[in-house]
Parts: sequence; structure tokens; C-alpha cells
Amino acid sequence: MDGSDPVERYWAQFLASLAPGARRPRRYVEAFYFGTIPERAHEITALVLAGAKTATGALLWAIEADGKAPARPGDHWIVTDGADDPRCVIETLDARVIPFDEVGEDYARWGGEGDCSLASWRAMYWSYITGECQRIGRAPDPKAPLVMERFRVVYAEPLAKGKG
Repeated sequence: MDGSDPVERYWAQFLASLAPGARRPRRYVEAFYFGTIPERAHEITALVLAGAKTATGALLWAIEADGKAPARPGDHWIVTDGADDPRCVIETLDARVIPFDEVGEDYARWGGEGDCSLASWRAMYWSYITGECQRIGRAPDPKAPLVMERFRVVYAEPLAKGKG
């Protein structure tokens, strides 16, 4: 690491903040932004930082098509603001595969977006599923498997000024 990558610098900053003897994660899974377009990521990131958003979901078919593994408890992720601007580190607390049409009201509320109702959650996620299915060449299905994840923010300090 040459110190110029803000995401790598942020991860190092997070690790350095841990108390001596604390469990140290070996690596983060990836840096990502919430939402489908980077220009709106800051809106969702604000919900995460405020504690209003503590859950998210991803289409299992898309995860598999991208050659990635689904989230697992204990995974760490760096949340960015739509680019390479790290805003926080989150840890996966729980992850389970649930068909879209069986996701309940709790996830809509924990998702923290819109009016937090199941109806608005379903409309938002159906749009997401449709877009992802188009991208990977699959037909959208009400039984589409979603990896529904609960998470917590474990670090949210600003990136320190430094090299780069």
C-alpha cells in the first residue's frame, strides 16, 4: 500500500483505532456504496450514519453472477459515498436468504428508506430486482432469493488527512 488509496488508508485507520487485544478483522470484503447509482449514495449513507438504516438486501442471483460470496456474519465492509470516499465500516450481524415476496415488515423498517413501510420497500426492491435481472439475463420473479443482511456501524470517523 503506497498510502494513496483512500479506501486502504481508511481500513488501516480503522484497524489502528481498535483497542489493544480487541478482535482484529483480517480484511474487509469490499468497499461499496448503498443504492444503485453513485450520485444518490450519499443519501443512503446518511441514513446508515444516523442509525436509521441497519439492514440491506442483495439479489443472490446477481451475487452469484458476479462471482462473489453472499454476506456472512462477521464480514466487514467499507461504505463509500458513491466514489472512493470512505464514510464508515460496517459489520454483518446476520444474513439469510429470503424470497422477495416473503421479506417481512421488519426488514422494511430496518432498511430505513422511504417511509419504511413494506409497500414502499417492495416497490423499491422490485425495481432493484428488475434492473439486476436485466443486467444478468434472468427474468424477475417474486420468489427471487434476496440475501437479507443486518449490520452495524463499527467505525465512522472521517478519513484523516495524509498521503494521497
